[in-house]
Amino acid sequence: MNVLALINSFIRVVECGSIAAAARAQGMSPAAVSQNLSRLEAHLNVRLLSRTTRSMALTDSGARYYEKVRHIPRDLELASQAAAGADEPQGPLCVATTAAFGRHVLAPLMPAFKAAHPRIDIELISTDRRVDHRLEGVDVSLRIAAQLDERLIARRIASRPFVVCASPGYLERAGVPDSPEALKDHACLVFRYPTDGRFLPWGFVRDGQRFEAQLNAQFVCDDIDMLAQIAVNGGGIARLASFVAQPLIDSGRLLPLFEATQRRQAYAEPEPMEIYACVAERSALNAKVRALIAFLEAALEGDAKSPVA
Repeated sequence: MNVLALINSFIRVVECGSIAAAARAQGMSPAAVSQNLSRLEAHLNVRLLSRTTRSMALTDSGARYYEKVRHIPRDLELASQAAAGADEPQGPLCVATTAAFGRHVLAPLMPAFKAAHPRIDIELISTDRRVDHRLEGVDVSLRIAAQLDERLIARRIASRPFVVCASPGYLERAGVPDSPEALKDHACLVFRYPTDGRFLPWGFVRDGQRFEAQLNAQFVCDDIDMLAQIAVNGGGIARLASFVAQPLIDSGRLLPLFEATQRRQAYAEPEPMEIYACVAERSALNAKVRALIAFLEAALEGDAKSPVA
């Protein structure tokens, strides 16, 4: 009897919330996972899960057992790497990232990371919703400050400017705002978080003091690239991360506002985007995750010195 396989099925059922979801995560049939649970309970001579046709819950014994065994799969992976003299990180690595950062920054870097660590197999999840590390098998997530979760361990790895910008056509038609306070009189293109429905505020810093601009939200969207295209086509003023805005500025389709070269008495600098690498617990900082964080810190620090950032 492979007790470790039985334990792994039990852990997946608890973390995925159902036998069917655990079966999908393990690439097994629901019947096989259910059989593994029954075999484990018979082996322990104790009921771990109370199961009906409609619901499933840990028993008191099951909850205590889960707390003792939930680290076993990760500990075994670390032990295997240590036994193999794993100077080179290896194995599957699941990375969740915000959609725009993943599309514009992370994806172009991944071939170089893979070349540096050929034994790491990478899975990317690109989404602005809140991902559950344990439920979805995520090793590390890349989030901005507004998405941080107190239940996760976060490490800041990079900073990118936000750029307030609009198309030449819009500015010719509506005028050029001379300060963040003037945004209330302009059509603003606002990003809404899909997780909780709130708007992403436009933060500014003036004389060391942070404040949020009052916005006249004329377009609202949960996809930043759609907002960028609305801005390009004259829909209003957008606040875009530099990695989204700069190519559009370089091509002349958007013009930046509130630049340092446009300093006036009311000058205020857009608050930057802070990017964090997050893990569920310290034991999740294995060799693969540390390799990715080190790679991104080096790559993004170098890129920050380029004109784009």
